Amino acid sequence: MMVNLTLSIPSELKTKMDCFSEINWSAVAREAFNEKVNELEFIKHFKSKSKITEKDAIKLGRELNKKLQKR
Repeated sequence: MMVNLTLSIPSELKTKMDCFSEINWSAVAREAFNEKVNELEFIKHFKSKSKITEKDAIKLGRELNKKLQKR
């Protein structure tokens, strides 16, 4: 069963989308929503099994950013 969802988008985006009338924008939106939900479910699952603290994660993230900046 499908349900309807109403979205608001900027008029500039709608104008650009109108240039591609052959595209099923509902299908594009469904796929984008599905991908995002899958990502969030993965993160939620990953976090539930992680022993790392938020403080440790922030520290590791900062260290990684520093190393990436050096590249």
